[in-house]
Amino acid sequence: MSDEKPDYKVYRSRPRWLGGRKEQDGLNELRGAQPASAPPAGGAASERPDYEVHRSGGSRLPTMRRPQLRRGPRLKPGRLTLGRIVKWLVLALVGWLVLSTVLFLISAQIQHGDLASKVGSQLDSGPYPLTGANTILVLGSDARTKGLAEPGSGGPSRSDSIMLLRIGGGANASLSIPRDTVVDIPGHGRNKINAAYAFGGPALATQTVKQYLGVDINHVVEVSFENFPELVDALGGVTYKGGCVVSKINGGRKNGGTTLRLKKGETEINGKQALALARTRKNECAPNENDLDRAKRQQQLVQAMKDKVTSFETFIRLPWVSWAAPKAVRSDMAGPTLLGVVGASLTGGSSKQRVLQPSGGVTLPDGGAGLTVTDTEKRDEVARLLRG
Repeated sequence: MSDEKPDYKVYRSRPRWLGGRKEQDGLNELRGAQPASAPPAGGAASERPDYEVHRSGGSRLPTMRRPQLRRGPRLKPGRLTLGRIVKWLVLALVGWLVLSTVLFLISAQIQHGDLASKVGSQLDSGPYPLTGANTILVLGSDARTKGLAEPGSGGPSRSDSIMLLRIGGGANASLSIPRDTVVDIPGHGRNKINAAYAFGGPALATQTVKQYLGVDINHVVEVSFENFPELVDALGGVTYKGGCVVSKINGGRKNGGTTLRLKKGETEINGKQALALARTRKNECAPNENDLDRAKRQQQLVQAMKDKVTSFETFIRLPWVSWAAPKAVRSDMAGPTLLGVVGASLTGGSSKQRVLQPSGGVTLPDGGAGLTVTDTEKRDEVARLLRG
């Protein structure tokens, strides 16, 4: 028999902390020795087999226990807490605002139309409304729509309301121009200022106002009487605060027009009533009222709508309002700029409302009666407007 050593090695990857006695017994058995618990047979020492045992690891060192940190009770999945409630409310509010903003931008883009190309040459550049003041010309057309079934539907229209808004950069002011104010209309001579819209649309109306007041105009907004009631209804109506109003627009309800009856004090009015109020010139409750009183009511109506937009009730309706608002107007502004105007108006505080005061009357060549305004009055009112 050869005396050569067997060509193999035995490795242990790691010592066992427990059960080490059994491993040692097994190793002794390979070596031909008796287990440690039993004495060697015959009292003679057993010979060890001639091979090497290599161990990769040494003896295990005792491990130190890490200090245990005290922790509060673990929350069970789905358990409601104040923090979770606040978190979900904030997420819901942000989502509601984002949805409303997207609907506003889409609706504004759809309604953008070609007004920008029509009036672009008459407009002056200005800053973004949220960062700087802009002067905006608002024109309310008195066009009779088929939906209202009024006499004169489809005929040439005049600007039933003319208002300058100063919005942005903390400014918030308005100046109304009475529609019977006599001015020089480029290419058409002297006439009432509201005739400029009938002669040349929003472009000529813009040019006429700029020339008459000597003021730059950054944007133009046309109010659609056809869709205006829809906007007010989307707001859930508005609150009118003022005296008694009884008026018959275009002959009243019996003749295909509209009849409006409002009591003195506060009254909740819907879209159709708000439109009739904005167009009321002859008030049977106050026969002495004139076009200046009508302009003041229009400004009050704009303020009432602004107050309603910032109410909690409107926040619940915000997506519907955001979709309806651009449909009530037509402007040269794309969605982001129009949104900036709305934001600047809502954050600019209460509007300072003014009406251009006439100094007397004048008879036109066609026999019609108009109003005149002094240069001093125009200059002072424009200065107040630009100060915001």
